[in-house]
Amino acid sequence: VQLQAFGGGLVQAGGSLRLSCAASGSIFSINVMGWYRQAPGKQRELVASISSGGITNYADSVKGRFTIARDNAKNTVYLQMNSLKPEDTAAYSCKAERVRVTRFSNGVDYWGTGTQVTVSQ
Repeated sequence: VQLQAFGGGLVQAGGSLRLSCAASGSIFSINVMGWYRQAPGKQRELVASISSGGITNYADSVKGRFTIARDNAKNTVYLQMNSLKPEDTAAYSCKAERVRVTRFSNGVDYWGTGTQVTVSQ
């Protein structure tokens, strides 16, 4: 199972970006998909997550500005980021939790490649 993130880039404050992360391989189900970020000198933090049933969770710092969504059929998670601020600058990574390759297999967590988001003043 591999996860690859797309969509990062350089944007001015107040602008928008949309990240996507697709999981590929032999996948039966994915429980939770989420986005994390890590800024230089800081710990990695959860940005947003979404369960297979659509239950979402957001960091307080992004509530009202970011929206997470997923397409279960495509094993893809999206992060729409609006009203971006310089403090949103970080490397963003996606995570797939409790991935099962068959109905009876144990769930395993996977991390995807990161994508850099830079927000200028």
